[in-house]
Order: sequence, then C-alpha cells, then structure tokens
Amino acid sequence: MSRPNLRVNAPLLGARRSGPARLLAAAGLAAAAGLALPGPVAQADTASVRCSVPDLVEAIGRANGTPGADTIRLAPKCTYTLVTADPGSPANGLPAITGDLTIDGNGATITRPASAPAFRILFVAETGDLTLNRTTVSGGRATDCPLFPGEGVCGGGIYNLGRLTVNRSRVVHNSAVTTVDNLFAEGGGIDSDGTAATVNDSEISHNTAAYSGSTPSSAEGGGLANDGPLTLNRSRLTDNTVSVADNTDSFAFGAGHAAFALTTIEHSTISGNRVRAVGGTALAALATGSPLPGQATSLSMTDSTVSGNTTSAPNGVAVGGGLGTNFPVTLTRTRVVDNTATAPGGTARGGGIHIGRTGDLTLKDSTVRHNTAHAPGGTARGGGMSSATGGTVRTDRSHIRKNTAEAPDGGTAQGGGVFNAVGSTTLTRSSITDNRAVEGGGIFKESGTVTLNDTTVRGNRGNNCAPPGSVPGCTG
Repeated sequence: MSRPNLRVNAPLLGARRSGPARLLAAAGLAAAAGLALPGPVAQADTASVRCSVPDLVEAIGRANGTPGADTIRLAPKCTYTLVTADPGSPANGLPAITGDLTIDGNGATITRPASAPAFRILFVAETGDLTLNRTTVSGGRATDCPLFPGEGVCGGGIYNLGRLTVNRSRVVHNSAVTTVDNLFAEGGGIDSDGTAATVNDSEISHNTAAYSGSTPSSAEGGGLANDGPLTLNRSRLTDNTVSVADNTDSFAFGAGHAAFALTTIEHSTISGNRVRAVGGTALAALATGSPLPGQATSLSMTDSTVSGNTTSAPNGVAVGGGLGTNFPVTLTRTRVVDNTATAPGGTARGGGIHIGRTGDLTLKDSTVRHNTAHAPGGTARGGGMSSATGGTVRTDRSHIRKNTAEAPDGGTAQGGGVFNAVGSTTLTRSSITDNRAVEGGGIFKESGTVTLNDTTVRGNRGNNCAPPGSVPGCTG
C-alpha cells in the first residue's frame, strides 16, 4: 500500500491518502472472523495496578493473553513514566493492545520524558479494542506509521488500527515529527486508522505534527487524524500545531484535526491551533482530504465552535483559517469565528472557511464571523468564506458578518464575506452584513454562480457585491 505523491495528487486542500483500502481489509478480516467456530465463553477480569511501570506492562501482557474483556485500574493520580520502549514493539512505550481492554486511569498519567528514546505511548493493534478512561497520555513521539510502513510517522500519543474509545481523558504534548526526506508526519496526538474511534469529554492539546526534510512532503493532524471512522463528542482540540520545512513546496494541514474518512463532531471546540508552511501550502485547523472514487465520506459538525485558529504561509498559499474541505461537510448550529488565513507576499483564501474543487459545504443555522484573509503585498480572497477553485456551497438561516479580506502594501483584496469562482453558492434565508474588502465587501463573484434566496446583503464595505451586476438581487 503506497501513499500518493503529494505534488501530483494534492489539490490546494491537502493530500488524500489510501486509507480506505485499510478499511476494506479490516472488513474482510472481520468477515473471515465471523466464520470461525465459537470458543468457550470468556470471563471478564479486573486487575488493580500499583504505581509501577513494570506492573502496568505485566498487566497489559496478561490481558492480551486471556480471552474476553479485561479491565486494568491504575493507581489514582499516579504518573507512570516510561523510560524505555516495549521490547516486543519498540515503536511503542507499552505492549501493543491486542485484545478487549479497558484502562481506568483514576486521574493517572502515562508519560515519556524528553530524555527517553523516541516512542509513542499506546498502540491498538487490528485485533485490539481499547477503552481509555480518565487518563492523561503525554510525551509520546512517533517513529513509525504501521498502516504505511516506511512512509511516515503517525500517532505520537496513541495509534489505533482496531477500535478505540477515549473517555474523560487528556492527550497532551505528544508529537509525530520527522526530519527524513519524503516521509510524512500525521496525528501528533492521536492517529486512528482502525475500524472505529470515539473521543468523549476529552482534551487533545499542545500536540505537534511536523516535517523538516528538504524535499516536498506533508504534515497533517497536529492534534488528531483519522483514516477510519471517528466520532468526537464534547471535546476540545486546542493549541495543536502543524508545520513543514520552509520553501520545500510541502503541505501542512489540519492543525487541530485532519479527517480522511467518515467523521462526526458534536458539542466540541477546535481553537487556538496553528498551521505553518513558509513558501508552501497551509490549510485549516479542521481539514478534510479528497474522497476516493466510490467512497461515501463526509464530515458533520453540530453545536460546535471553530475559533481563534491561524493558517500561515508567507510567500505561499494559506487556505481556510478555520475549516478547509474537499469532501461533503455539514455545519449545523456551529460557529466559525475569529480565524485567520495569512500569506504575506502570497495568497490567502477563506479566513473562516475554504471549499476546494470537490468540496460540498452546507451551513445550517450557523455563523461565520470576524474571520480574516490577510495577504500584505499579495492576494486575499474571501474573508469569511472562499470557494475559489470550484465546489458547492449552500446556506440556510446562516449569517456571514464582520469578516475581512485585506491585502495592504499594494495587494488585491476581494470578497470580504464571500468569494466565489467556478463553482456555485446558494444563500437561503441568510445574511451577509458588515464585511470588508476593497472589492466586493459582501460578495465577490469572479465566475460560477451566486444565488440569493430571501437573503440580505447590506452594510458591507467598500461595496455589497462586485463586479457590479454579477450577483442577481444584490446592489450597492
């Protein structure tokens, strides 16, 4: 299984990898397993573990060796400090989870100190099913990518190839970082490529995915990345980072979350995350890849907030300060606010949201506000929202207001609220108000179609719509 060459296959909204093949393989394994003869009924086992790394390692090994579900209870508020990798799986600090295991952390921390050799903390194998409760995972540093061996580093804190559930836990200060040419980095906190993952009431923060080689490559998913189905509930993805080496024509995207498969986000916050790609392409705190032909892939986000994120690409291309998508995304009762796409000397598109060539965005009862596309001496398009290369946008009862496209020092600034080219934007029972740009303070339509249905466009500066007459029903 190989990863497509980014320069050839990646549109401005990042790269799409061949993760779905992994899902088909998993489905085949599951079907084959269903043909096996039933074994004896297994009994659940519960073990309490002292504040001792050897005892924790032994308990996991024992759980792996017994059929049925097992539970390990950690010592309350203990810090389990891993100073060496597991001999049986040297890319991981603890033995690979191969069975059905629940770890009840009781507020404990499992960590790797900076002085230790590099390894991630937890690895869930294809046969594994891990539930992690009230545990902090920190300090992990990925050295491999099991789904794509030899091609990258993935999952600094946790890597999942099976089933993973994280409840009321923290995944903080982990990293997936590579200095090797052509290798990619993915999922600084968590990388889930398995059959299912769910994160509930948890914090994923201060994690990093970074590439610093000398040839084109990518880094994605500073906090979280998924090539398999994922659900995020009542959780926070904050202060994560993604970066690539300067001037290598590389891609950096998804500082908080990079989604490549079916994703559901509810009652969650993605805030304060940062993407940086000097002379390259930087995309969004919440970013999706491109779908494979025939694959039913989408992202839905409900009652959530994407705020205060920054996408930066000096002398390059910065797209989507908050959200960037190349497959179907639906936002319902969601706020995209105070995000920035900045590209001094380059191109900034979509301070709040950028829709790519194959993107399809639906906004329902949502707000896009106080976002900025900033490109001193360059080109800024779509302070609130940009659909610059195609794609489809639909809004219903949504509001795009007080966004800005700005390009001081002689640059071009178009579409303070909305920029549209090639594709189509349909605004229904919505409003575009108090946005700013030199041309098309409310809407700039370069090409494609923009349709207003019972929608207000007013109070925008320097004008409501440009070029004059380009948007039927919009004047001033």
